[in-house]
Amino acid sequence: MPMRKTLMSNPLPPDQTAGNCPDDALAVSRRGFLQTAVAAAAVVHLPQAGAAPEAANAAPVIAPRPVTLDINGKAYALTLEPRVSLLDALREYAGMTGTKKGCDRGQCGACTVLVNGRRVNACLTLAVMHEGDRITTIEGIAQGEQLAPIQAAFIEHDAFQCGYCTPGQICSAVACIAEMRAGTASAASGDVREQVVRFDDAEIRERMSGNLCRCGAYNNIVAAVRATAKV
Repeated sequence: MPMRKTLMSNPLPPDQTAGNCPDDALAVSRRGFLQTAVAAAAVVHLPQAGAAPEAANAAPVIAPRPVTLDINGKAYALTLEPRVSLLDALREYAGMTGTKKGCDRGQCGACTVLVNGRRVNACLTLAVMHEGDRITTIEGIAQGEQLAPIQAAFIEHDAFQCGYCTPGQICSAVACIAEMRAGTASAASGDVREQVVRFDDAEIRERMSGNLCRCGAYNNIVAAVRATAKV
């Protein structure tokens, strides 16, 4: 009876067996490398023992502290975290919602208030920094039911449209007029050595340039400030 030939796709040489073939050794080496790499990657991404992922990524807890702010001549005893901005303290804690939040980055001037008579972007300063300071918001510009001259001028000259930027514009205008009357020079002043500032449009525009009006009522705003400054 004839013997059938056994078909082999890759017959091994006489001196090599299935266990010592270089190709088999290479395959085992590659397989071992991949297994080791996968295991190492898994170990790296394992959470630390005893630490929850939420706790590891949570922001540090900062205890609130008592803060007393002088706002429009009245003392407000508040409890604030040290990272609360003056803008948020005014709006969310003291109820002074006339101060508006625009860009929250100090670029639009909608949150302008007066601190010791000077203009401040309330979104860029912390409330805890202003204990003992005199803070004036738009609610404190008028004298009771009597409008301040700058407020009346804004109405007369139609210096607002949507009204969102108006509180910051008016607070800024109050400081702007005080600066010009005090002889404080600006980038538009012709001679900074002079103690007299001309109440012209160039001075007003320069000093009010930090307050943006998306409605474009700039000409009317300048007219209102000019009329009030000359009173």
